[in-house]
Amino acid sequence: MRGKGVTPERVVIGDAELWLGDCREVLPGLPCVDLILTDPPYGIGFAAQPTDYQRKNGMRPADWDNAPAPDWLMGLMQEKAGKMIVWGGNYYSLPPTRGWLSWRKPDAPPSMADFELAWTSMDMNSKMLEQSISATNAERVGHPTQKPLRVMAWCLSFAPDAQTVCDPFMGSGTTGVACAQLGRKFIGIERERKYFDIACRRIEDAQRQAKLFEDAPARPVMTKTEVLL
Repeated sequence: MRGKGVTPERVVIGDAELWLGDCREVLPGLPCVDLILTDPPYGIGFAAQPTDYQRKNGMRPADWDNAPAPDWLMGLMQEKAGKMIVWGGNYYSLPPTRGWLSWRKPDAPPSMADFELAWTSMDMNSKMLEQSISATNAERVGHPTQKPLRVMAWCLSFAPDAQTVCDPFMGSGTTGVACAQLGRKFIGIERERKYFDIACRRIEDAQRQAKLFEDAPARPVMTKTEVLL
């Protein structure tokens, strides 16, 4: 854990502004954004108990998920964002909402929940997305609570006008990758150097791929006559 007094580091990659530091120190100095989309620690000690699969891949117990983010930080995030989506929001003292999001995991093992909930500040009907865990194995980069890219892109669809998105608990950068693919500006904060470096690489790669699609010449539209020929 990065302690107080450590100067945060800022990296700019295209439309992404990434901060290595503690969001409790960095977020107060940042401008307001259209949307905060984040997956903070829930305080359930998940990182302290790696699964057998995670241990085989070199993951060791960590204590960053032993306590949830403080309530004052949740309040600050509400002040900083026009809209907010918080995974694990059921663990926090947030205002009542009917706009819950749910990610259902059809292949969840007995040691994991069958679904996760995200609190939103939006007055809308609750929605559910089904996404298997195994389907996202190829995109895993070593973070113990990494959200699938499809899940975070789905979240962004509920705030289509949000041009600037912030994730104060960036982790390995999945929110930033989704923003790069969808052409949104992104501000991310992560205090662990290991995951910060991974996030930088993933977001840079995502922006490069998005630009390739933008720069690709459009295919000429064939007429019916040309198709027959």
